[in-house]
Amino acid sequence: MPGLTGLEVAARLAAGPRVVFITAHDHYAVDAFDHAACDYLLKPASAERLARTVGRLKTALRAQPGGEADALRALLSQLGVVAAPAPAPLQWIRAAHGRETRLIAIDEVIYFQSNDKYTSVYLQDGESLIRTPMRQLREQLAEAQFWQIHRSIIVAAKFIESTHTDFRGRLMVKLKGRPEQLVVSRNYVDLFRQM
Repeated sequence: MPGLTGLEVAARLAAGPRVVFITAHDHYAVDAFDHAACDYLLKPASAERLARTVGRLKTALRAQPGGEADALRALLSQLGVVAAPAPAPLQWIRAAHGRETRLIAIDEVIYFQSNDKYTSVYLQDGESLIRTPMRQLREQLAEAQFWQIHRSIIVAAKFIESTHTDFRGRLMVKLKGRPEQLVVSRNYVDLFRQM
């Protein structure tokens, strides 16, 4: 490392960031743990060993007050990097409904579904259209309130009534206030493991 050694950097860090040393030299391990290292990996580190370290770090970050986002902001602040504040989650949507433009509270949305150039917004009393692409919409929604269950579907968690497996083995979501059932793609099945 140019300028400072890893041990010197660790010594200068205030309490907070988790430090993992990855080196070819085992004789620095004791010094590393004196500087509150979370782990010490010897090169070449196997993928399995690295995965265990990352798992421990994620567990430690989730356990601390404020979680991963606050830990990252604190680290960036210590490094002198000013992070842009996270935008507030979307509260209202302007959507086309026939010849009208409606102002819809985000709390009323049951789910969003991508349809070509448009995104359909499903409510208890019907459907409206917006031009916002699914990827951009995903970034504007509160992650705890809206779950992506398919590449083209994002559902409001509070409107999920239940899940079941259909005759083809697909996980299906039954909604409150809507008759249709939605397919959960394999990439998103983990969201429902606790149900």
